[in-house]
Amino acid sequence: MGRPTPHEAATPASGRSDRSAEAGSIVPLPTAEHLRTRLAELVEKSGIPGASLAVRVGDRTVATAVGVLDVETEYPATTDSVFQIGSITKVWTTTLVMQLVDEGLIDLDVPIRTYIPDLRLVDEDAAARVTTRHLLCHTAGFEGELFDDHGNGDDSLVRLMASLATVGEQLFPPGETFSYSNAGFDLLGLLVEVRTGLTWERALRERIVAPLGLTHVANNATESILLRTAIGHIGGPDGSNVKAPVHHTDRNGAPSGSALAMTATDLLEFAAAHIRLGQLADGKRLLSEDSARAMREPQVEIGGDGAFGARKWGLGWILYDWSGGEVVGHDGGTIGQSAMLRVVPERDVSVALLTNGGALYGVYDLICELLDTLADVRPPAPALPPAEPPAVDASYLVGSYASPAQRVDIAETEDGLIATMRMLGPLAALLGDDTATVRVVPTSERMLISTEAVGGRHQQFLFLGEGERAEFLHVGRAMRRIPDTGAE
Repeated sequence: MGRPTPHEAATPASGRSDRSAEAGSIVPLPTAEHLRTRLAELVEKSGIPGASLAVRVGDRTVATAVGVLDVETEYPATTDSVFQIGSITKVWTTTLVMQLVDEGLIDLDVPIRTYIPDLRLVDEDAAARVTTRHLLCHTAGFEGELFDDHGNGDDSLVRLMASLATVGEQLFPPGETFSYSNAGFDLLGLLVEVRTGLTWERALRERIVAPLGLTHVANNATESILLRTAIGHIGGPDGSNVKAPVHHTDRNGAPSGSALAMTATDLLEFAAAHIRLGQLADGKRLLSEDSARAMREPQVEIGGDGAFGARKWGLGWILYDWSGGEVVGHDGGTIGQSAMLRVVPERDVSVALLTNGGALYGVYDLICELLDTLADVRPPAPALPPAEPPAVDASYLVGSYASPAQRVDIAETEDGLIATMRMLGPLAALLGDDTATVRVVPTSERMLISTEAVGGRHQQFLFLGEGERAEFLHVGRAMRRIPDTGAE
């Protein structure tokens, strides 16, 4: 791998002053050189091959990029390089849905069968009750970690929907419990297709990309190849970065985040429309003000202590519990690429970070520094293992928990509790053995935390259930207890 090559760019002011919450105080943008130096430092420490960072205050944006798009070709990352944004795509899919609400084509609170009569779930009662709002809030209750490939045809989302009748059990009644669901958002993609008569990809381009005037957005590898595109990287046997085995995964996962790619500056242009409550720079509207506001209103509590201050979910947006003001955003990850978006609407400040491997959260400190300086907001202190963990009944916690995509085993050993995590299903077949074992300690009777930081943070494990043994392990996604505790 060659020496990282930095690139940076800044857009000129449009005549509007950039101001913080304090009336009359001008907020200076950081220089591209400062961003490049700080980003390069953190990228090197975090083992990230390449990264692109953009910061926007008012109508001005400064951006930089460091490293390479591909460790084999050493093609340099630039500010016009596109990276996959992963689950940040969910905010785009939500925007499409809310446009249809504005047009009277969708009511968030009627059963989704009103629009998709053929929907069947394993639980018939749930299928009859699930609404669009449930899907947007990750409270539909059916298993959402389904990564089967249903082909590249325009019927891929229809085929995904058909599979829900036989796979993916109903974990909770609709509306009862938050459990992050990719399949739920893919079903929303089908809803967009049914109500617009367009494919999800074409609806995205015609209804969001074109009105915003974005020039560096790609829905798939065919579009990405026409741009400077980042290649994903995963950890090799010796810990080095190696190319991911695929550019992106299944098309039916596109509405939830399997493929969409763009530059950091284009991502912030999208965020700016939400800061303006749906209004475009030319005065036209991407969304009504009511819909843009509704997306940022709390809908459901996230189980446990959400990562990086995530406490509640709006419609599409994650709502962060930072001091100093409202912060919304989303993170994303695909095979070998990761992204982070944070927006402070009241201060007209946003930051986007895109990477193609390594530890994304190793650069989190830079995002916090920028938002502290530019928007006067600060994240809560990270969760840390207690110096003296409380004594708890380990029998409630110990056991095996699984979804179709992941399995976690909690075991009690002479040295204390350990958690062993492994992928299952199509992702495991794609990436191979990715088992990780960490020591965990209690923070309460129903919460464990890893003693060592994993991916830049101490992971927390929340247990749910009123019996003598927990019925679910909740790590953002709920996994049901399974009968055995042995390895597969």
